[in-house]
Order: sequence, then C-alpha cells, then structure tokens
Amino acid sequence: MIPSGTDAFTDDTLQQLARLLAERRGADPATSYVAGLLAGGEDAILKKIAEETAEVLLAGKAADPAALVHEVADLWFHTLVLLAARELGPQPVLDELRRRLGRSGLDEKAARLRK
Repeated sequence: MIPSGTDAFTDDTLQQLARLLAERRGADPATSYVAGLLAGGEDAILKKIAEETAEVLLAGKAADPAALVHEVADLWFHTLVLLAARELGPQPVLDELRRRLGRSGLDEKAARLRK
C-alpha cells in the first residue's frame, strides 16, 4: 500500500540516485563501490543483480517486512547501476510504468503476444 500523500512518480529520489551514479562513473574504482561495479563491466553488474534478486526472493518468503524493503532497495539500486552503465536513467522506466497505469496486465500481455 502506498502511503497517502506519496506520489512515486514525482518523488525525485531515483533521479537523485541517477545523478550520483553518473558522478561516480569517473571516480576511482578503489574508492567508489559504484565506479568499481561499472569498471567490472556489465557481467559484474548483472551478477550483482542476480545476487540481489535471490535475496529479494528469500526476504519475500520471510515474515520480516523491513528485510524485504531493504533487499528491494538493494535490487533497485543495482538495476539503476545497470541503467547507468547503458547511459540510461530511471526516466524511461518511469515513463513505461506510467504508460501501463490503468491498463490491464492481461491486456498488456496479450498485446505482447500478438507482436
């Protein structure tokens, strides 16, 4: 449930993170976790995303909501690193989610299958 007064699409936290990731692109990998991940290439980033995905699945099976939130935040962060590696920010993803608002998931799936 989204708390009242919260609009996920106007919250600029993702944009702030994207700017931070762009800044870290040129940082020293020895002193910046993000620079180190980016220097490791997409395979290193994808491996980290796979690890974080597994942790989300495990947290999803557990009864601790705080652990789930923590792991989802880790997963979102690392997917933002992947977007940054491809010189993308979160906006195209937010635009795609906005496009899907109000559209049935079943209709969306059927449209993909027709292609």
